[in-house]
Amino acid sequence: MEQKKFNLKAAILVSLAVVIALVLVSVLQNDSALVPAKLSSTPENIPAPDFTFPDLNERYISLSDHKGKVVLVNIWATWCPPCVYEMPSMERLYKEFKGENFEILAVSIDTGGKDIVAPFMKKYKLTFPALLDPKGTIKTLYAVTGVPESYIIDKQGIIIEKIIGGRDWTTPEIFRFFNSLIQRPLQSKDSDQNTKM
Repeated sequence: MEQKKFNLKAAILVSLAVVIALVLVSVLQNDSALVPAKLSSTPENIPAPDFTFPDLNERYISLSDHKGKVVLVNIWATWCPPCVYEMPSMERLYKEFKGENFEILAVSIDTGGKDIVAPFMKKYKLTFPALLDPKGTIKTLYAVTGVPESYIIDKQGIIIEKIIGGRDWTTPEIFRFFNSLIQRPLQSKDSDQNTKM
């Protein structure tokens, strides 16, 4: 009888250890801080859904205000390590192309809003526009699966890339890619939009 109790306890412990190991492996495989950013092509170059959120100065900014520019929409949060990691490189990207038909709209989903985001932007000396979405409505609008997620939108307002996870935005390849998009003339709706990073 005592042997059966011991075997039952051992079986439960082994099963529990296996479940914990499987959960740990699953979490590690899906943690964007531990895996490189993935490029996920959008289906058929869809138009970017418009949004309007306040910035840190309480001015309302819409994506549609930037039609005719290449826009990097970054959905992030201050509590997200991969977001924190990529912010300095986003600042360098912003400074490289600022004033050249390029904009970054960093949409924070922090529930604390301006009280959390403003000190973060100051601490990291970030000058690109930070928009506030404390209710997280952009997550539904863009079908966000986690943060950070970034969307590269061309001058016509078409999403041409969706990037899942943090990345270094200052590689020569990325600079060439954005430069190419910025230099491209505004095209008619019938033009081919198949450039990918």
